Amino acid sequence: MDPEVLRLALAAVGGSVIGLLLAMFGGGGSVLATPLLIYVVGVADPHVAIGTAAAAVAANALIGLVAQAKAGVVKWPCALVFGAAGLAGSLVGAQVAKQVDGHSLLLWFALAMALIGASMLLPRRSEGDPGVRLDGRLALRLGPLGALVGLAAGFFGIGGGFLIVPGLMAATGMTLTNAAASSLVSVVLFGAATSASYAASGLVDWPLFVALVAGGGLGAVAGAPAARLIGRQGAVARRAFALMVIAVAAYVAWRARQ
Repeated sequence: MDPEVLRLALAAVGGSVIGLLLAMFGGGGSVLATPLLIYVVGVADPHVAIGTAAAAVAANALIGLVAQAKAGVVKWPCALVFGAAGLAGSLVGAQVAKQVDGHSLLLWFALAMALIGASMLLPRRSEGDPGVRLDGRLALRLGPLGALVGLAAGFFGIGGGFLIVPGLMAATGMTLTNAAASSLVSVVLFGAATSASYAASGLVDWPLFVALVAGGGLGAVAGAPAARLIGRQGAVARRAFALMVIAVAAYVAWRARQ
């Protein structure tokens, strides 16, 4: 098989797995995109892997946002304030990351993966106010928090949903359902800003981006019924997935130190 065809096929298969995991377990799955591109697809430059993954995450999040918007669960005023504040932070984070040595960047990325996995092991609460409305007090909470989360998302080239969801809940008191849906606004903005910064430096592999997005769409479609089949075992499956993310983080750190 032609090496380029094989490379794209691996990216599409990997993207479908990530899309499946995201549909089944929510935030955290997209962080696997960068290790996938480096260790499975064979992208040599960690910066290219991060830039390409960020673009794919933004595209897949946009697809999810459309669906959530139709369902009417996105708290647009709160989501836009949080996302707008984080947009500048994501650009700064991406610019800083491009100046960091590739191996050092992977070590930091492994740390972020470990934290994401650990956060997924925490119990998820659904309590909250479904009727929350933006006011001046909430805006003052959302702005600084959004900027910090955007900085982290831009530096690591991840969607940042594992930080955005609890951040929105803590700042506004909205429910988990509303926070998960509203977080996609920031994931789209942060991913688009990060990937645009990397693309401006020639650090996005567009054919791989297309393969990842196409595979991710197929995985998301398959993930919806799979999530229903998990049923009562969802918490157990989520913990298993979190442990897998932590294990991959350990592998990334080990490879980066070689």
